[in-house]
Amino acid sequence: MKYLPKYVTQAAIVLFLLAGFTIPKGFSNRYADPAMLKGAWHNAEGSIEQSLIVADGYCMLTKYDKTNKKFIHSFGGPLTAAGDKISLKVEFNSNDKTQVGKTMEYDFSIDNNILTSNISGAKTDWQRTDDGKSNLAGNWRITQRKQDGKMGDLPLRARRTLKLLTGTRFQWAAINIETGEFSGTGGGTYTFANGKYTEHIDFFSRDSSRVGASLSFDGKIENGNWIHSGLSSRGEPIYEVWSRMK
Repeated sequence: MKYLPKYVTQAAIVLFLLAGFTIPKGFSNRYADPAMLKGAWHNAEGSIEQSLIVADGYCMLTKYDKTNKKFIHSFGGPLTAAGDKISLKVEFNSNDKTQVGKTMEYDFSIDNNILTSNISGAKTDWQRTDDGKSNLAGNWRITQRKQDGKMGDLPLRARRTLKLLTGTRFQWAAINIETGEFSGTGGGTYTFANGKYTEHIDFFSRDSSRVGASLSFDGKIENGNWIHSGLSSRGEPIYEVWSRMK
């Protein structure tokens, strides 16, 4: 058997490589990487804004009108992702408590810091606002609170208050994951530097007059817990210990 001419061999190799690396039909530079969901995402149409924050496998999504100080809707729960699908087990829904306990599935893809998903109902593009990197980023709950000068433990129960933080955004929610009771939520942006934790409120379901206000606390991370003290939104002194949800 005679050897093929060199130029024929080279052409065959090129064709082989091209065949092996053919881009599938419909493929683009859009991709669905579950790890890329972590952080904060934002969408706005007119004065209506939507905030989606993801940390420690938990997410909270809220629609609100900061300009007119109007809270519209919020829901959230544990989130997982595989391929181009998001699965969300609903732990609270301010509009429909019958959704609590159900697992919802949504499509998603990410391209150049734009998240495209139908998680808010209709297919929507979300702009990333942070990548979820911060000493405080995570899903926290109150585990101790000082009352009458004494620290009291707050065991994990169905009724709980969670605070989810990314690199720049926060949201707390007071919920009951068994009854579906929704007691309130609030959120916005925060800073944490030199022992000072400051919240800038974008939405507040219980009291719209708090929108636009800022609250500052003394804060520190100690033995993995987040300790902060100061005055609540009602001007009452607080000293709380928050621990990460396991």
